[in-house]
Amino acid sequence: MAEVRARVRLASPEPGGDLRAYRAVLASRIRSQRSYRLGFSLDLGASLLVGVIELAEVWVLFHSVGELGGFTFGQMLLVFGLADLAFSVADLVFGHCDNLPTYLRAGTLDVFYLRPQPLLLQLITSDISLRRLARASVGLVALVAGLVVNDVDLGPRTITIVILALVSGVAIFAAMFVWAAGVQFFLVDGAEATNAFVYGGRYASSQPASVWSRPVLVLFGFFFPMTFAGFLPMLLLLDVAGPDWLPASLGWWAPAMALWTWTLALLSWRLGVRHYQGAGG
Repeated sequence: MAEVRARVRLASPEPGGDLRAYRAVLASRIRSQRSYRLGFSLDLGASLLVGVIELAEVWVLFHSVGELGGFTFGQMLLVFGLADLAFSVADLVFGHCDNLPTYLRAGTLDVFYLRPQPLLLQLITSDISLRRLARASVGLVALVAGLVVNDVDLGPRTITIVILALVSGVAIFAAMFVWAAGVQFFLVDGAEATNAFVYGGRYASSQPASVWSRPVLVLFGFFFPMTFAGFLPMLLLLDVAGPDWLPASLGWWAPAMALWTWTLALLSWRLGVRHYQGAGG
């Protein structure tokens, strides 16, 4: 395996080189999914249904209690819309990193080492699931509805906050997928453990952080900064002070927290790749 890695490094193209191979792979994946129209339509419907059910869960919760943590359902529409749209886009591009444990168990990851491209970039471009676009539409509708319900002025400040939140949120969730993939080199068959943070973090990002206990706030508020994907941007949009430990002004630090999450992700990936010794075949 060490010799294979050495050959790959020698044969790897310079950064910013030819990306035609990646585009060809993704284009073939897209064509293959669209060629079976009935199956593709069913996948879109199932993905849409999942998003609607998750939004309905939030509605049922607030329909029962009225307010939670000092926030209403209308305000949480913004949180859900921002967080769910960001996660759906990240899931569309990076979600298939979840396939890494399958590659490790089957020994097919070794094939990636034989190609003159970076391993992580190969994994990211190995697949794309268009059905996840339907789920993204739910987040987009919730975001628009939240802006309308809360009568948010669509001025430059609002547009800046929304763009900043979405870009940072996509980066944070994408980094979580890469972080989880790096950990799989050590766990091999421990996807459930990392899913608790990746998908559990997505769920946490759509909830009012004001009701979290201190340990949960430290974990999903700052170490894995899910609050920067939805809750804190909502505070900025509505000009709400925010709870203790989470003042609204922290929302402007979302790009820095995205950089922090990618630091964790790339460190996890680098350690995992160095730990991997091959399938032994």
